Amino acid sequence: MRAPGGVVAFPTRMGPPQGIDDLAAWGADSVRRSYQAYRDEFGAITRRARSRFESRDWRGTQLDAAARLEVRARHIQQVAAALRERLGSPAGDRTLWQAMKRAYSRLIARQPDFELAETFFNTVTRRFLASGVDPDVQFVASEFEPPLPSPSEHSWDTYPARGSTADLVAAILRARTFDVPWEAAERDARLAAGHIDAHLRSLEDGLAVDAAEMLRPVFFRNKGAYLVGRLRRGSLTTPLVLALLHGERGVFVDAALLALADVSNVFSFTRSYFQVEMDRPHEVIAFLRTILPQKRTSELYISLGHNKHGKTELYREILGHLSRSTDRFQVTRGDRGMVMAVFTLPSLDIVFKVIRDRFAFPKSTTREEVMEKYQLVFRHDRAGRLVDAQEFEHLVFDRSRFAPVLLEELERECAGSLVLGDGEVTIKHLYAERRVTPLNLHLRDTDEAGAREAILDYGQAIRDLAATNTFPGDLLLKNFGVTRTGRVIFYDYDELCLVTDCNFRDMPLPREGEEEIAGEPWFYVGDDDVFPEEFLPFLGLPDGLKRAFLSAHGELLTAAWWRGIQERHRSGEIVDIFPYRLNQRLRADGG
Repeated sequence: MRAPGGVVAFPTRMGPPQGIDDLAAWGADSVRRSYQAYRDEFGAITRRARSRFESRDWRGTQLDAAARLEVRARHIQQVAAALRERLGSPAGDRTLWQAMKRAYSRLIARQPDFELAETFFNTVTRRFLASGVDPDVQFVASEFEPPLPSPSEHSWDTYPARGSTADLVAAILRARTFDVPWEAAERDARLAAGHIDAHLRSLEDGLAVDAAEMLRPVFFRNKGAYLVGRLRRGSLTTPLVLALLHGERGVFVDAALLALADVSNVFSFTRSYFQVEMDRPHEVIAFLRTILPQKRTSELYISLGHNKHGKTELYREILGHLSRSTDRFQVTRGDRGMVMAVFTLPSLDIVFKVIRDRFAFPKSTTREEVMEKYQLVFRHDRAGRLVDAQEFEHLVFDRSRFAPVLLEELERECAGSLVLGDGEVTIKHLYAERRVTPLNLHLRDTDEAGAREAILDYGQAIRDLAATNTFPGDLLLKNFGVTRTGRVIFYDYDELCLVTDCNFRDMPLPREGEEEIAGEPWFYVGDDDVFPEEFLPFLGLPDGLKRAFLSAHGELLTAAWWRGIQERHRSGEIVDIFPYRLNQRLRADGG
């Protein structure tokens, strides 16, 4: 039940409770009501994505994406306040929360999204019991198994291959209707089919397509909509993602993606979250795992907007990996950062970042400002170029899993975030994110062609970030990384800011005399001043890579280009950024 204004109306008690079970039942029901209110609001915003796409309301799409990120935290705050008010001093009693967890488990046992409900409860407990992870009062491992749906309840539709590939694609498009017309569905089916057939011919197994299986929900993000599925070929499956755009003449298929790397980029950990309507998220995730087997369950939940549950899954994945491995945490390969101490487990492709207690000169930022930068990245359009980091508190590790040199650095540099116990290391606060190869090391270790490709994508990464009003601040190669699919991304956020907050200036021409040979600027430089002409000398690129960069991205070194980007943002323009290469678009004119 709701009070006016959409606030949850929590049940009231008549008279004092009779005991801990009464308190636990009331508290569990309050959390369940709050969870359902959160899911209702989250779902209402998600459902709007279709109408935003149909009306080409791209500004509304951006506003909805930002608003949806705030919904869960607001409902957590509301229910926590209600529990404190009604429970009084017992609200912090661990025994009460044990009973509350048991009562809550009974309430959510039949919910199709039980895993999200469990994580919601976990978050509430941490508002009262800030002692890390406790399986007695939290769902460290899920207590339920997903039910097996009947064929009629599946989240996907099956399209048998009874004619040509064009016929198969046409059937898929006919089933995905919008309240606006297709621009030319038959043409798009034919173009997509040509791409699909060419891809299948390149495979060595020679298997024909038996059927296409396509998830019913449409995946919306930014200006795009995506039909996600798989081609079943004997015992094998091939991913199939049809990328849709809505142009002035109607909806059209812009790309057909089948290669694992291409589909992985659509679901990348560097992109903003999809808006997807789904009642049984675990079933959609299970389907996605069949076409993206290299992606963790946690990454997939996060990509669909359930970042908090994705973090829960990531924690479970880390625990599972630690139980199956014996190697030690060690300092991450690459240049030492002045703001973060970074470590990793060699057998796990994740890095852990802990904010240092003090920052070496010339860094003048604060711990709070660093955390605000990570929040900015969380709320902002990541353009496929910013790593989505997961924030953890009070993680406990076995001390024997830390290499001595790493533990010494953490004790020396991050003592404020560290608690050393009897055989344990507790880290009060850290960020976990996917491990990538630092760009400067990649350029050193790869061949000439690979280095050229990476430096060109480095320039494109700067362009893509600028298109979403993001300026990295520090463009040194060591602050960028290369993913396993070869994509260049940015991961050092302490100097990141909005493009529109910068003052891009041309270098003043020196007058004759001492100004020409001065080692320091002879003109005034403000805190927000940026001189793009100075970017290239600091990169230290060899001549061949420097020429390649200048040929493709020379305008990035001019203040005029950056001021032009600022004007586009200030005018309200939303720049197109595609999660696939321009040469993968089905039509040269792009629709």
